[in-house]
Amino acid sequence: MHFSLIDKVTHVEPGVRIRATKALSIAEEYLRDHFPLFPVMPGVLMLEAMYEASAWLVRYSEDFRHSAVLLAEARNIKYADFVQPGKLLEVTAEIIKQDDRTTSLKASGEVDGQLAVSGRLVLERGQLSERWNTDEVVDEAVRKRLRRQFQVLYRPAAAQAEVTENSTA
Repeated sequence: MHFSLIDKVTHVEPGVRIRATKALSIAEEYLRDHFPLFPVMPGVLMLEAMYEASAWLVRYSEDFRHSAVLLAEARNIKYADFVQPGKLLEVTAEIIKQDDRTTSLKASGEVDGQLAVSGRLVLERGQLSERWNTDEVVDEAVRKRLRRQFQVLYRPAAAQAEVTENSTA
């Protein structure tokens, strides 16, 4: 199964930081079991949202050079609040260190301006063809699909129009 938690990328500074959002809907299938009388986003999915935003930052910063950006480590993950249906999880990730294979980031998620989750992530970058001995054609197809997906998530002109509209209201 493939799913994407990030609904929208609201801001990107390549090589520095990203801001993205996840709107939690009561229609999300897993909320039926987690928990029926008090539905909340599972902590592992809050972590997944931080990873996805971080991976988009890495991909965009490097012009989608790598077909694989994988979560290698999650450190000091702290859960401070719940994300309930109807709420927006606002994720921020910031690069703190990078070498030729890994990127370290600090990431957090807030709901209504209150910290809900935070931690440090280490992402490993590379090509699927190197890691799993696939054809390089697969790498190119994956990179193209990721570029298209990012174009749906991040629309800088629309984001700028929102900022301008909100500042004049």
